[in-house]
Amino acid sequence: MAVTDEAIEKIKGMIVSGALRPGDRLPKESELAAELGLSRNSLREAVRALSLIRILDVRQGDGTYVTSLDPQLLLEALSFVVDFHRDDTVLEFLAVRRILEPAATAMAALRISEQQLDALDAQLDKLGDAPSVEELVACDLEFHRGIVQSAGNSVLCSLLDGLSGPTTRARIWRGLTQEDAVAGTLREHRAILAALRDRDAEAARSWATVHIASVEQWLRSTL
Repeated sequence: MAVTDEAIEKIKGMIVSGALRPGDRLPKESELAAELGLSRNSLREAVRALSLIRILDVRQGDGTYVTSLDPQLLLEALSFVVDFHRDDTVLEFLAVRRILEPAATAMAALRISEQQLDALDAQLDKLGDAPSVEELVACDLEFHRGIVQSAGNSVLCSLLDGLSGPTTRARIWRGLTQEDAVAGTLREHRAILAALRDRDAEAARSWATVHIASVEQWLRSTL
């Protein structure tokens, strides 16, 4: 494993230094192994590991390339790891969301277009006043994703997208067991949207915090 780690570090060094840039094709395995002073087996293992986390793209019959290194692509690895969360860590994921999502919502208040606001409004109208819990949670995910995307920070968007998965089950559970949870969520969505329309970043931040904190508070009371 130590030899493979060394190989990973050397390839990483080539990418960080600019010797290999996004979209570049890696030299042939034998040439690269000789250049880096590695065995072909350790190089092969390193390439396999870096392809799993979307740093490299192995194309059968064509060669190995550096990916675009786009944040959304790289953070897919986060989503993969997050899927292995335990139920007792859901509160920790919610706490991270409570830090990041209100900030993204405040950023969105200053950047979101009228067209995007209208799309969010239509989304809520389509949901109606008495959706099923599953419909509400699906809408909730899309609603917040749309807001975060309009904040204009692809890294923040990808992070929050990866973190949203573990809290989905908690939101469904709350909707099924807590009285007025559905109505409360709809009111909070409307309040967030109103703050965005007013271009009031602090109100948008506050309502997003309330929205996430209400799920977190409920979950604490049930555990």
